[in-house]
Amino acid sequence: MSYDFYAFISRMKHIKRWSLMRSTIEENIMEHSFMVTTVAHALALIRKEIFKKEVDLYKVLTYAQYHETGEVITGDLPTPIKYFNESITSAYKDLEEISCNKLIDKLPKELQEEYKKAIFPQKDTIEYVIVKQADRLCALIKCIEELRAGNNEFKKAKQSILKDVKEFNSEECKYFIDNILPSFEKTLDEL
Repeated sequence: MSYDFYAFISRMKHIKRWSLMRSTIEENIMEHSFMVTTVAHALALIRKEIFKKEVDLYKVLTYAQYHETGEVITGDLPTPIKYFNESITSAYKDLEEISCNKLIDKLPKELQEEYKKAIFPQKDTIEYVIVKQADRLCALIKCIEELRAGNNEFKKAKQSILKDVKEFNSEECKYFIDNILPSFEKTLDEL
């Protein structure tokens, strides 16, 4: 028997993000997933250690690591298309679910339940919310990096995403925006 899940996941490096935008720095979903995992971990630690609130770090890390899993099959559908109307959004979410289930079926039966928990997180949890915040913060970081490289294509996206991020209204997200995000505006020498 051959279990193809991990070979599929390794193909995340071939799925490009921001396909409707001219990017000076290409990004794939593997790179994006790593950054989301890093930022989600930071948000979770800020929540736990600075604000002394409960959070399950393991769930945050696994939810973040696998949050783009379905895109190995579907590709990365650009946000303006994905959320163009309710019918498209619903159809795409159904397609993502089918894709994720197809991937889970490519694991040994004994591992499938744990992967289901990671790939289909409980949406009513703080861990899920933290990963959503991290995902948007990483989109904002991408905009900052592109603008720093002189690519004004990301100017409106930055404004829109910054508005979204501020609406999260969480202490850990505000802390990240105030204390960590400004570093992404710096040059290597300034760091």
